[in-house]
Amino acid sequence: MDYPGDRLYTPDHEWITVDGDVARVGITSYAAQALGDVVYLDLPEVGTVVTAGESCGEIESTKSVSDLVAPADGEVVSHNEAAVDAPETVNTDPFGDGWLYTLRVGAVPEDLLDAEAYAALVTGEGA
Repeated sequence: MDYPGDRLYTPDHEWITVDGDVARVGITSYAAQALGDVVYLDLPEVGTVVTAGESCGEIESTKSVSDLVAPADGEVVSHNEAAVDAPETVNTDPFGDGWLYTLRVGAVPEDLLDAEAYAALVTGEGA
């Protein structure tokens, strides 16, 4: 699988792109494939303050229910209503239309992975 180089990744399989003080968050194609068919999204409400590394919502698939883990500290400023209405978008376009929510962030954690390091993590080829 290819992972876009314009974003950072967490070991929990979320991605984040930052533009100024606003970050867009989603799950990776690896996570979407592992989950199977996504059928329901429970995203954090606008105004919710999230903490990096802590659960902030859930994704339900035909296989399981998985926690969404915040990739950075911040306040939720929007969530993707189109994905809530059509959760299968997370499977078909996880790096595009299947994004989940946006955050107003102060700083992005330094321990996030670039695309190469994330690919090594999920293929078991990392150091």
